[in-house]
Amino acid sequence: MGKVGFFKSIHFKFAIVYVLLILIAIQFISVYFNDKLEEQFEQNYVNSVKDRAQLLAENVSGQINSKSDEESNSISDLIANFNQKEIRQIYVINSLGQIVGSLYDDELVGSLSTNDYVNSALNGIDDQDILVDEDGERFFVYSVAVEGDSNSTVGAVYIQADMEHVFKQANEVNKLLAQSALIALVLTGLLGIVISRTITRPISDMRKQALVMARGDFTRKVKVYGEDEIGQLALAFNDLTRRLQEANAITEGERRKLTSVLAYMTDGVIATDREGMIILMNDRAEEMMDVSRETALGTPINKVLQYAEEKTWDDLYNGPDSVILDLSNDHQTFIIRVNFSIIHKEDGPINGLIAVLHDITEQEQLEQERREFVVNVSHELRTPLTTMRSYLEALQEGALSDPEIAPRFLSVTQNETERMIRLVNDLLQLSKMDKKEYRLEFSEINFVEMFDEVLDRFEMSKRENIEIVRQLPTAAIYTRIDRDKMTQVLDNIISNAIKYSPEGGTITARCWTIGKKVRISISDQGVGIPKNNLSKIFDRFYRVDKARSRQLGGTGLGLAIAKEMINAHHGDIWAESKWGKGTTIYFTLPYKRIREAEDE
Repeated sequence: MGKVGFFKSIHFKFAIVYVLLILIAIQFISVYFNDKLEEQFEQNYVNSVKDRAQLLAENVSGQINSKSDEESNSISDLIANFNQKEIRQIYVINSLGQIVGSLYDDELVGSLSTNDYVNSALNGIDDQDILVDEDGERFFVYSVAVEGDSNSTVGAVYIQADMEHVFKQANEVNKLLAQSALIALVLTGLLGIVISRTITRPISDMRKQALVMARGDFTRKVKVYGEDEIGQLALAFNDLTRRLQEANAITEGERRKLTSVLAYMTDGVIATDREGMIILMNDRAEEMMDVSRETALGTPINKVLQYAEEKTWDDLYNGPDSVILDLSNDHQTFIIRVNFSIIHKEDGPINGLIAVLHDITEQEQLEQERREFVVNVSHELRTPLTTMRSYLEALQEGALSDPEIAPRFLSVTQNETERMIRLVNDLLQLSKMDKKEYRLEFSEINFVEMFDEVLDRFEMSKRENIEIVRQLPTAAIYTRIDRDKMTQVLDNIISNAIKYSPEGGTITARCWTIGKKVRISISDQGVGIPKNNLSKIFDRFYRVDKARSRQLGGTGLGLAIAKEMINAHHGDIWAESKWGKGTTIYFTLPYKRIREAEDE
């Protein structure tokens, strides 16, 4: 914070306020004085003109209706006595409206007056007004009735008097007042600066101390200039400095502890103010919500959590203590649980909210897999058990004695029993794989020779209308594998290919090397697998065509077991398929290390 300029300082403000107060007072007095002075000058002059007009009316009352020349000369003499420079015109009018005397225009004597002010006076009503002539100068007009002996109106006196000099006198007085006010303002301004200096000096010291305190230095003290209120304020400021120094030390220690705790927490933490705006976020919360702290601070928590945009801030306060947010996308699954805790003093208003974010993706996936596993196993076992119960009930009810039906029913129950045994064995095998309770017996095997033997076995047992085409290299390809487990993998894949191949279809088996891997593929000409289902065929119990798979006797675990075995051999397995054109299962195994060992 830079130095405060003079015109922005409190020193200047004190002085300017002091001067402004004096200026306002003088202005108010000047306006009031000007108004009253002008009014008084105007009233005095008007009264003077009116008195002279009334005096003239009294003097001409006995002569105004006389027709003798002597009386007319007497009226002219009386009017001439009013010949002053501020008098513009005087008319004396008789009861018939004829002008019988004039100050300047003798030619008008004997003519009729059409003046409205004169008419008002002839009707017994005095009239007056202030008018402005063509030169913009103001003048006063006044008409007064002339009363006879019986208090009846016998005529009128009309007078015009120049008033511009009255207003000029008032302006001269106002100018003197303005000059006096300006001198007073200069003197009071200088005095205000001196007075404000004594007040602002200790305040300036306290400002410097506040700036030093803002930088974290609490050692400096404010100088105490006296024992007045400002001196007491300086003492209180020094005491506040000491207390802040102690509180800052405690707060800094707690802040370091809180920062360490938040930095190393495995859960995300977000804190808001009473308006729901984020004021704190730890590193884990940034990572989980994929947003930077700088962007998130000051934004609503609903927006950052992507939590029910239609929810209001009150709904968040009054809602459940925890919510599950699914932030998964096409590339990954991500589920978090958000626990809310309201921040408020005891019996006080709500000051904010704390949201703790837990990553429960793995937990939810395991729970989902467990539920799906139970459902799938139950479903797989229910079908053969239902079938067996139906056939056994039929046998019990008399079909056992039927020489044609009984053997067929017993054959079905035997097949279903074997199907359940295969299912249980596959489940036990997968369970051992999950628990790592099995050991692979690795040995160096010529994979081409082993693959050829497996295909020979399937050639002997396949349907006559299925053709197996082999595209195998003539040279041996050695790799280190568990022969029994790899035979099971090939059996599962080839069995699926035969099951789903149409009548007259062809199964193609290939093997070749690529880089440090040996790649194997088995293709069929079945209906294929939809693209959105292709990534799921290695899941346990997953079937594209469930009805047909059960009809063919599959358990839905063959490819899942194959995947576990290939992964245990440090290989990869995947599938490619076109709907209506067939499916190809690929897998790879390492082999180069074995050949190098042989060369040595």
